[in-house]
Amino acid sequence: MTEEKEEEELKPWEQHSRVISIPRFDYNSPSSLLQRSHSGFLLTCTIKREKSATKEAISILHKYVGHNNIENSQRLESSNTAGDSKRRKVCTDDMGGKCADGAEINSIEEDSAGGGLQKNECHSSVKTATNAETDFDMSLVKLTRNGLLLLTFPREHSPNTINIVSNIFQSLGSGSLKSPVWCHRIFPIQATCVLKEKELQATVSKLVLQFVNDEQNKLSRPVKFAVGYNRRGFEEKQNKIPKDTKDSDVLALLDRNKCFTVVAAAVKEVVSDSAVDLKSPELSVLVELLPISGLPSELLVVGVSILPQKLVTTKPRLSIRALVSGTNAKNG
Repeated sequence: MTEEKEEEELKPWEQHSRVISIPRFDYNSPSSLLQRSHSGFLLTCTIKREKSATKEAISILHKYVGHNNIENSQRLESSNTAGDSKRRKVCTDDMGGKCADGAEINSIEEDSAGGGLQKNECHSSVKTATNAETDFDMSLVKLTRNGLLLLTFPREHSPNTINIVSNIFQSLGSGSLKSPVWCHRIFPIQATCVLKEKELQATVSKLVLQFVNDEQNKLSRPVKFAVGYNRRGFEEKQNKIPKDTKDSDVLALLDRNKCFTVVAAAVKEVVSDSAVDLKSPELSVLVELLPISGLPSELLVVGVSILPQKLVTTKPRLSIRALVSGTNAKNG
């Protein structure tokens, strides 16, 4: 009886949080992203279902980030692999595998990117494992645009985001992973940088060099590549930049042609024997403008990745593959 009375007295958000536990925004992320490069994941999702999508994304990523950590721990301490794997499985189950169950989620009130996610209402980062070695530790970064989620690794030595997304697609193809309901695409971010010519060129060159040196990537000659640039939230960001900076280098790379020129030059600097191929690129350089809340209006941060052919689609434009086909994917 007492419990029922307590349930009635709960505020709507408190009742909601009992069904879907989501992380609190990490308000240190904007300054951290300006100080050093981060890896992570940018997800597109159904608008006004950001909270449900966050829960769903965490449930999926927890399994595959944990699996990546298992592979790393096998190299370092094979004797503990079995125990670590078992603990990870328990943690994954505790996350709530029913998050993607439409019947359960539909009973929850509508989500919203700005609908009550205050500093004191959600968790700062996701730590669900039983010890430091098996922690799934990612920060949820607040964005200024609906229908997007950004999760970053707070530490410098993070798992391979490309491999994680590849494993997710493999599991979706085999049927071992249920198709997500709210998440449409997962873009693996290998690195972030401030949107300035030198920083972007250095970041792209470093990642391209890693890609061509990876023996798993079989490349022909000349190497065929393509560049994708997504300026989500560009209009909102442009309007907030002071007028006295609009003609400066701050906005130069917001021009698509300028960005393409800088990125292509960085690729050719590493692989001189390369050529642009928009129909069937062997490697794709994707640059995503991240509409991060809390950054100074004159500073822009982008996420950069070099993706293999199997992870991209070229129609109607170059982008990461959708997790599911059909209407939901198009909405993403």
